[in-house]
Amino acid sequence: MAEGEKARLRAWSHEMRTVHRRLREALSVTRDAVWEGEGDAATRDLLVFCRGFCTALNGHHEGEDRSLFPAIEAAHPELRETLRLLTQDHSMISYLLDGLREAADRAASAQEIDRHLEGIAAIMENHFRYEERMLLSVLETLELAADPRDVLGPL
Repeated sequence: MAEGEKARLRAWSHEMRTVHRRLREALSVTRDAVWEGEGDAATRDLLVFCRGFCTALNGHHEGEDRSLFPAIEAAHPELRETLRLLTQDHSMISYLLDGLREAADRAASAQEIDRHLEGIAAIMENHFRYEERMLLSVLETLELAADPRDVLGPL
């Protein structure tokens, strides 16, 4: 296998790590925004950060469910149960993100918003670690001709 081909194959594991890092950073920025300032401008900024983070995380999971996981299952049917559990996590995280959006839309207190973010952070981190532990080695050899933004989301 040519070096360029090896790099292309390994790109999916690199792409996943990169997207997970960016989502962690987006969560951190959003959590920082909860405690910055007061008034209408701070509320608008928080709403923008919350919506952006929610959209990015949901987009990541939707891309995995739509493109990445079917490709993995086709190449590695023994991972079917792992992929089912990861998809189940996606559903739970989506539910939590809906709660965050609702709280942000009604300008909930910083404490309430932070409780939502804390719950999302805990589940998201656990999910990312499990996903990386179970899938990164598979992604090293996965042949999937697709745009990383379609497969892993807009980040």
